[in-house]
Amino acid sequence: EVQLQASGGGLVQSGGSLGLSCVVSGITFDDYGIGWFRQAPGKEREGVSCITNSDGTTYYADSVKGRFAISNDKAKNTVYLQMNSLEPEDTAVYYCAAETAYCAAYTYRSGGNGINYWGQGTQVTVSS
Repeated sequence: EVQLQASGGGLVQSGGSLGLSCVVSGITFDDYGIGWFRQAPGKEREGVSCITNSDGTTYYADSVKGRFAISNDKAKNTVYLQMNSLEPEDTAVYYCAAETAYCAAYTYRSGGNGINYWGQGTQVTVSS
């Protein structure tokens, strides 16, 4: 059974930081790109960031470049998203997701077309 277990959400003030984790099981970690999407109430799902586990290539949405950093720990089958300088506009449910082979920019720009597996969400709330 494939599982993507997301954790680390919470409530933080504007300008603060939070870290998310996604523990992956049931698939070969290096055979996938693992990333994060988010969805705020009344808005479409947005691709945030992704890392191709085989070579470390990363993707960031323009809205988070310079503020968010994605990384992985292959020994723990875990992907991390460090979120700094958080803004109220970052408030959303964040989902981790797995895509076969590598992170495709199209997948993230399209809101998730091409994702093979989804994890459950974790709420991130940024207060002003």
